[in-house]
Amino acid sequence: MDIGKRLQTIRKQNGLSQRELAARAGLTNGTVSLIEQNKTSPSVASLKSLLDAIPLSIAEFFATIEESDEPKIFYSANEFVEVAPQSGFASVSLRQLGNASTHTLQLLDETYPPNADTGPELLSHAGEEAGIVVSGQIEITVGDQVRVLGPGEGYLFESRQPHRFRNVGKVVCRVVSACTPPTF
Repeated sequence: MDIGKRLQTIRKQNGLSQRELAARAGLTNGTVSLIEQNKTSPSVASLKSLLDAIPLSIAEFFATIEESDEPKIFYSANEFVEVAPQSGFASVSLRQLGNASTHTLQLLDETYPPNADTGPELLSHAGEEAGIVVSGQIEITVGDQVRVLGPGEGYLFESRQPHRFRNVGKVVCRVVSACTPPTF
């Protein structure tokens, strides 16, 4: 998916200039311009801020139209949708199962290389989140609580609480998580 073009199209559909969207999202006009030109990839937190300013959920932003009238039940690994496309050594990967905009549950396969995180800004959105660490270690900040979790350990919290995920280990961390409703 061309993130920059998609953001530009949605911004224009909502009658927003780059400057207005940037101001609403708390980012610079230059940042929005670079994202729309695909010269930089937004962090999860920056993309969330931009979409909140429209308003549009990340699930809706990455929604794909399912071509069949039949509901899709089974998905191969290559049919997951990357909802945090970034580039670089420490890029977070959030792969979504199915089209979350048509369901009340969002399921993610999350990968955090060493030193990767969801961004310096804490995330906050309506709903609840839960997850289980499959491999590696992840530091999770929720409000004023911080904890490092390892394989087999999990979390469950109300997503309006400011939160952040960061791999503080030396190996890739993988988490399987769910969010309901899929507002992230």
